[in-house]
Amino acid sequence: MARHNTVLGNDKRFQPNPYADFSAQRRDAAPQYQYPQQSAPQYGQPAPQQPTAEELNMMYARPAANSYDTDRMSYDDVLSKSSIVFGVITLLAVATASLPIITGILGMGQSVGYGLASIATFVGMIGALVIGLIAAFKRVSGPGLVLTYSVFEGMFLGGISMFFEIRYPGIVLQAVIATLATSAAVLLLFRSGKVRTSPRLNKIFFVAMLGYLLFSLVNLVLMLTGVVGGEFGLRSGVFGLAIGALAVLMASYSLVMDFEDIKNGVDNGVPRNTAWLCAFSLAVTIVWMYVEFLRILAILRSND
Repeated sequence: MARHNTVLGNDKRFQPNPYADFSAQRRDAAPQYQYPQQSAPQYGQPAPQQPTAEELNMMYARPAANSYDTDRMSYDDVLSKSSIVFGVITLLAVATASLPIITGILGMGQSVGYGLASIATFVGMIGALVIGLIAAFKRVSGPGLVLTYSVFEGMFLGGISMFFEIRYPGIVLQAVIATLATSAAVLLLFRSGKVRTSPRLNKIFFVAMLGYLLFSLVNLVLMLTGVVGGEFGLRSGVFGLAIGALAVLMASYSLVMDFEDIKNGVDNGVPRNTAWLCAFSLAVTIVWMYVEFLRILAILRSND
C-alpha cells in the first residue's frame, strides 16, 4: 500500500481500500438499533399490527441522518475544525507580530516588544515542533493537542512574519496571497480530477522530502557555527530559489495528499472527531508552504 501524507501516513482509515478488520471494528463500535423481537402469533391471537399509510409517510418524511447522528466525519466537519485551527493560528500570529506596537503604546518601548516577539518566536518554533510530532505519531483525533499546536504555530509565524516584514515591507501580504492562490489552485485541480497521487509519485515525494530535511539541517548547523554566512546560508541566490521552488512543489503535492486522504476518510466513514487530525494535517502543509514563499520572496528582494 502506498504511503500518503506524513501526518495521516499509514493510517488505514485514510486508505482508498481499508482493511476488513477496520470495517468490522466500525460496525462493532457504531451503535446498532435493536429491533424488537416478534414471535410468530400463536393460534387464536391477533397478527402484529402493520404500520398505516400515514405512519409510513411520516417515517419517509423524516430528515436523513447527518454526521452527528452517524458519528461519521463529513466535509463540513473538516471545514469547521480547519476554520478553528487556522483562526487560532492567525489570532496568535497577529498578537505576536503586534507586541512591539503594544509595548510602545504602554510606554515600555518597542525594543521590549521586539525582545518578547523573539522569545515567542523561539518558544513557538520548539513548541510547534514537539506538539506536532506528538500529534502526528499518536494520531490524535481530539482538539487538545491540535489547538495547542495552533497556539505555538501562531506564535512562530507571527514572529518570523514580523521580522521579514520589517526587513522587506509588504512581503507578508505577498506570501499570504501566493499561499492562498496556490492552495486554491490545488483544490480546484483536485476537485476536477486532474491531479491525483500515485505510488510512484509518493515514493519520489518522500525521497525528496528526506533530502530536503537533511539539507535544511546541514544548512542550519553551518549557519549557527558560522561556517557559512549570509541571511539564508546555503539557500541564497539561484540555488536558494531552486530549493524554494522544489519545496513549494512538494508542499503542493502534500496538499493533494491531504485532500485525497480527507476524501478517503469521508468515504470510509471514519469517526467524526478525526476531523481534528485532518485539520492539523492541512495546517502543517499550508504553514510550510507559506514559510517557503516567504523565503523565496525574501531571496528575490535581497537581490534587488
